[in-house]
Amino acid sequence: MGRLFGTDGVRGRANADLTPELALSVARAAAGVLADRDGTHRPVAVVGRDPRASGEMLEAAVVAGLTSAGAEVLRVGVLPTPAVAHLTAALDADLGVMLSASHNPMPDNGIKLFSRGGHKLPDAVEAAVERGVLAGPDGAGHRPTGRDVGRVRDVADAGARYADHLLAAVPGPLAGVSVVVDCAHGAASALAPEVYRRAGATVHVIGAEPDGWNINDGVGSTHLGPVRDAVRETGADLGLAHDGDADRCLAVTAGGDVVDGDGILAVCALGLHEAGRLTGDTVVATVMSNLGFHHTMRDAGIAVATTAVGDRYVLETLRTRGLSLGGEQSGHLVFLDHATTGDGLLTGLMLMGRMAATGSSLAELAAVVRKLPQVLVNVPVADRIAVSESDDVARAVNAVEEELGEAGRVLLRPSGTEQLVRVMVEAPTQEQADEVARRLAEVVAAV
Repeated sequence: MGRLFGTDGVRGRANADLTPELALSVARAAAGVLADRDGTHRPVAVVGRDPRASGEMLEAAVVAGLTSAGAEVLRVGVLPTPAVAHLTAALDADLGVMLSASHNPMPDNGIKLFSRGGHKLPDAVEAAVERGVLAGPDGAGHRPTGRDVGRVRDVADAGARYADHLLAAVPGPLAGVSVVVDCAHGAASALAPEVYRRAGATVHVIGAEPDGWNINDGVGSTHLGPVRDAVRETGADLGLAHDGDADRCLAVTAGGDVVDGDGILAVCALGLHEAGRLTGDTVVATVMSNLGFHHTMRDAGIAVATTAVGDRYVLETLRTRGLSLGGEQSGHLVFLDHATTGDGLLTGLMLMGRMAATGSSLAELAAVVRKLPQVLVNVPVADRIAVSESDDVARAVNAVEEELGEAGRVLLRPSGTEQLVRVMVEAPTQEQADEVARRLAEVVAAV
């Protein structure tokens, strides 16, 4: 077995890579690592899922694994990932389990784990869970019997609890804002339209008819054509597109232009900064955030803390430094004053709240970020580590950085799973970005 956990939990093709047997083992191991073992109470686990058909099968396996470890299971049904994180904290559970492959197509599924308080697991804890899985049934520890076997209870008001939590965070009424929401036939299909309407917006809905197989199928945050078309047809002020588990949100202006995570993060950061509620006058972003975003923040007097790619690293920096807002281009935004993980619905509410408060259109708000042309080239290589250590590559990168100065930037990132090196270039013009990326790609490929 290779490393079990990827950048966001355990993921694979359901019933092939991610089998019920593996799901049971992961759940049982997680209970052993994360549950409170001080003997004062029975361990408690919150379990939710997105609407993939395979989620029913995997949920049964996870529940079996948890109860066989003596945990009480609070089953919350089909809800967004951030709802499971919130409920793990709100219900004082020892761990949370979300079954979802996020924006991946239907054949895939995944297991996301949360610790007490609704936090994602650090690498060391994931490694401990993985060791428990590798130990197998014989090394899984004590097996309770009789009255010590765990029980299962459905939390009937789980969705209502999460909705109330979101609405309590809305900065003001959204009256006058008209929005198209694309739910990706996913976990937020019922909840997102309800929450946005209760917040005061006029809501048009697409992609909200999950049947177990159609999640992310031509809709959602990875397929923005439908929400763009619906905004034009309805005359809405904006469109919001979620992914299958609704932990991300991308936006579309009334004119059909896409506003990615950088743009949304800038709009929200400026709003919090003006209100004096941006902790440390600092926002957290990943190395992939466009240089135009950095320039906008600098000009507004906001510092940017930069992390590796992945919302888990954004979260880690937010928590370590005591900051309040961070995100990445993909639309994962974390409002740490209100949530412990990326939350697409909360992001949508905050974005529309800024529109309502200022009376400005999304296009006007997002125009503060003048994005530089960006080129990303995936270069197949024989040895991605050798590229990282190559003097020729280092000299080429240094030369380009001197050429671009503060007007552009270069980023080389070896893939974590493939023999690829990703060459990213930003420059004042598309032509220059293309030409510089081509030059660097040739040097990388020659190593």
